[in-house]
Amino acid sequence: MAETQFDIIVVGGGPGGYVAAIRASQLGMKAAVVEREHLGGICLNWGCIPTKALLRSSEVGHILQNLDQYGFSAKDVSFDLKKVVQRSRGVAKQLSGGVGHLLKKNKVTVIDGQGKLDGTAGGLRKLAVEKDGKTTGYTAKNIILATGARARTLPGMEPDGKAIVTYKEAMVPETLPKKLLVIGSGAIGIEFASFHHDMGSKVTVLEVMDRILPAEDEEISAFALKSFKKQGMDIRTSAKIHKLEKSGGGVKVTVEVGGKTETLDFDRCILAVGIVGNVEGIGLEGTKIKVEKTHVVVNEWLETGEPGVYAIGDLVGPPWLAHKASHEGTLCVEKIAGTMGLHPLDVTRVPGCTYCRPQVASVGLSEAKAKAAGYEVRVGHFPFIGNGKAIALGEPEGMVKTVFDKKTGELLGAHMIGAEVTELIQGYGIAMTLETTEADLMHTIFPHPTLSEMMHESVLDAYGRAIHF
Repeated sequence: MAETQFDIIVVGGGPGGYVAAIRASQLGMKAAVVEREHLGGICLNWGCIPTKALLRSSEVGHILQNLDQYGFSAKDVSFDLKKVVQRSRGVAKQLSGGVGHLLKKNKVTVIDGQGKLDGTAGGLRKLAVEKDGKTTGYTAKNIILATGARARTLPGMEPDGKAIVTYKEAMVPETLPKKLLVIGSGAIGIEFASFHHDMGSKVTVLEVMDRILPAEDEEISAFALKSFKKQGMDIRTSAKIHKLEKSGGGVKVTVEVGGKTETLDFDRCILAVGIVGNVEGIGLEGTKIKVEKTHVVVNEWLETGEPGVYAIGDLVGPPWLAHKASHEGTLCVEKIAGTMGLHPLDVTRVPGCTYCRPQVASVGLSEAKAKAAGYEVRVGHFPFIGNGKAIALGEPEGMVKTVFDKKTGELLGAHMIGAEVTELIQGYGIAMTLETTEADLMHTIFPHPTLSEMMHESVLDAYGRAIHF
């Protein structure tokens, strides 16, 4: 008979769930993961990873279209969209299989099906797992809910999977639209806008807020807007959408900006207006678990209101990031195990990355949020045009910004836009974790020539000591 009793059962095999299960096994607990669809979750199968594969293809396309900048020439450059998509799906499939291998290696039991809380028995939590009409019961000392989230839809803008789509359909297009509408300018919306623009689509982005990438520092948002418009994107902020309807195989949108209303036609529309937690069908009814704005409420240790039940990742709210979910999975399990010296997650120290062209990355407080929190700040900047490596790469467009507490020298936030900043931001993340001051960062030797030198110069600039700017 199959084993049905565990120390921990994790419901959901995404980047939060599978990491939690592996860590539990490492700590000597008997662990299982319940997954209804794909190991690796949305991130690996339909989010972070396959989108980066698509964006890599569009980046290559952009370089090919600008070969003369590097002394090369080529004729009749073209692409096969089917192969571009196949490569993206292949990357996702490879990594999903890798997750399965990791779980097996760590002796984590994988249970296929839809998991649902089913009360208690003998001091243990019960979980019912349904698969192909058959239900199997399991028990565990603790259950971790990691069911993730899905794309938000808006009334009157319901996706049909063809003319109006969400990120999932947008990742496997059979054709590229000549004219694309993107509603929402957060990370998902801007990444798809950037991909399609570099692949040759004429892109329009509508954002209800007064700036794009609204989660980013205002200077970074303004820089990004200027850059995207320079590339040829049509971006409209403070946009009020009155109507979105299918029309002749495409879509028609009626939008108001600055008091002017007009109707525009597009071949396709991508909805990128946020996500909602997958709280349905997991047995929350009749429990003490609270749900607010489609997300499960937890304390600093990821505990719900129901004893022995925890929740992590996108299910518990923003920031909706895979690395935040993984960290929460580890933190949750180590708390259950009684590990000493743990610290609750500080969400301001979760780095955020957007893989558009140019890339955007940040960690900590924006300048405005730091001031709103009562800090007196010192702010440093350094432009990519002042960096030798950026110029040599042919990527002179960008900026690094740092925000410090004027009184203590604490690094409060770092914000970057430009080539490879998603790889650079971890340097500031480590600095914040180690609670370094401006003096520590100034005394750190950065290698030359690298893009990372700009991180050093931005720190120096905050204190009037920049050398190359």
